[in-house]
This record gives sequence, structure tokens and C-alpha cells, in this order.
Amino acid sequence: MASVRISAVVGAPAATVWAALREVHDLPRLAPGFVVKSERDGERRVITFDNGAVATELLVDVDEAARRVAYAVVDSPLGLTHHHAISQVTEAGEGRCSFVWQADFLPADREPVVRAFMERGLAAVVRAHANVLD
Repeated sequence: MASVRISAVVGAPAATVWAALREVHDLPRLAPGFVVKSERDGERRVITFDNGAVATELLVDVDEAARRVAYAVVDSPLGLTHHHAISQVTEAGEGRCSFVWQADFLPADREPVVRAFMERGLAAVVRAHANVLD
């Protein structure tokens, strides 16, 4: 199994970024330009990305107290046989927060592709929320 963990400081308060992350069926709000469409399908969401890729994700948990969302990719063009991920927002000083995104998945040889994808997504989050105030 492979694991990718990336993080970045975002130039917005944790409450602001959490408000976007917790809206699990509106991912273009969180990462505009990276996610172009997000649709609800029961407990799942169907995500369309800027490169045309479509993934179906099962929502596992939205933890308000921890500002954490957990989900699993159940269908994607990456050929993953297992995937579980979390995204979490924490305070990082006045007007800033830390955004952590971690995924565990199989097969492990997909690590470079998954990492590059996550890095593009996190960069979109940072850009979208730079200098945003409550």
C-alpha cells in the first residue's frame, strides 16, 4: 500500500476554508478550476476534474469538531483497487490555516500519479482561498 500526505498553509482563516471543505457536494467551491463539477449520488459524489477525469467517491465521515472529511474513491480512471483519504483544516495563526490531505491506496505503483494529482488539487485550494477573510 502507498500513502501520500501533503499539506499547505492557506491564507484564510480555518473557519472559511472549513466552510468550503464541509460542503462535500460542492467541491468546485473548495478547489475551483481543479474540480469543475460535483454531483450528489446518495452517499456518494461524482466529481469531474479539469482534465476530464471522472471519479466516484463514497463519503465516509464529516467531522465538524476536527474539521475533517474522510472519503474513499470507489471508481476512477486510475485503476485503484483500494483508496481512503482525509482532508483536514486546522488553525495556523491569525488569518491562516493548514490544509492536510492524505490518501492511502493500492496499487502502490500509482503513487506518482496520485501525488501529482493531489498536489494540483491542493494548489487550487491555496489559490482559491488566498487572503480570504471570514
